[in-house]
Amino acid sequence: MLFVLWLIVRLLTRLLVLSDADDGSKDLEILVLRHQLGVLRRKTGRTRCTARDRVLLAAASRMLPRQRWASLFLVTPRTLLRWHRTLVRRKWTYSKARTLGRPPVDPQVADVILRMARENAWWGCVRICGELRKLGIRVGATTIRALLRRRGLGPAPRRSGPTWTQFLRAQAEGIVACDLFTVETIRCKTLCVLFFLRLSTRQIVLAGVTARPDMAWVAQRARNAAMDLDDRGVPIRFLLRDRDAKFTRSFDDVFGSEGGQVLRTPIRAPKANADAERWVQTVRAECLDWTLVLGRRHLLRLLRTDVRHDNQQRSHRSLALAVPEPQEPSSSDVHPQEVRRRDVLGGLIHEYHEIAA
Repeated sequence: MLFVLWLIVRLLTRLLVLSDADDGSKDLEILVLRHQLGVLRRKTGRTRCTARDRVLLAAASRMLPRQRWASLFLVTPRTLLRWHRTLVRRKWTYSKARTLGRPPVDPQVADVILRMARENAWWGCVRICGELRKLGIRVGATTIRALLRRRGLGPAPRRSGPTWTQFLRAQAEGIVACDLFTVETIRCKTLCVLFFLRLSTRQIVLAGVTARPDMAWVAQRARNAAMDLDDRGVPIRFLLRDRDAKFTRSFDDVFGSEGGQVLRTPIRAPKANADAERWVQTVRAECLDWTLVLGRRHLLRLLRTDVRHDNQQRSHRSLALAVPEPQEPSSSDVHPQEVRRRDVLGGLIHEYHEIAA
């Protein structure tokens, strides 16, 4: 574009010089001086010429004798020659757009290829090519291999296998954690709460509340919880518990008879059962710390309500902000005015629903 503009200006300056052999050169000198004066008026300090300024001065320099350059132009003759060489170079510079060879891969298709490669470490370029064809996307296996190599993924099997997140989620499918925690009533009576937590879905099973958690009570509650989990279709491969003395051999035998294995956490290592400890912290912070517990039945009612909220309404980060027991999905076009609040536990917890049709 600048080269075409330079040709036009050069043609006009030549016409100006040739129209009057005597005064044409002087008129061009006056034009150059006036233009440079306008450049100087733009800004104080160091003078900076724009692209159009360079075009005009470079075109005018070809029509004026080189002996007059030093007295006419603000820049040196070397600069004028460099500007002219730049204009000529742009004339012979081709566009960077590729006209030959294979067309580039669409960025969205490339994202799908990289996503398949990262999520399936054992898939090669041919397998990815086949999966794309099932989706109606035709990309050659060689192109896929080149794309994977450019991104540092390399051939399959590659990418160092599953991540820790994938490994732990696969292992957590059959792991159930349990724990005991105590609650003080308004009369300073200590109540013990037993619960079970499915790690893969964060479902809570409230086993029971008692003031005397002896061996028989704990074993019986374990049987009830095992039956409840079996009704939900939850296989118990491993049961994670701490080394509390209330978990006796009879408690372990309940899950051993179901084909499960009991895993005991190390001594004084609460982080080894972090998910159960996290739920205890949540139920205390959202419910128990704000309520005066009157007795066992009152505590049992509070916990059942909170467990229902956690299982059916509370979103979890580990589940991508989903709920452990999703209910019927709501319509996607809910108007903000159709959202209503439901108070739980006297307003300690709020649940939001759309207006029923």
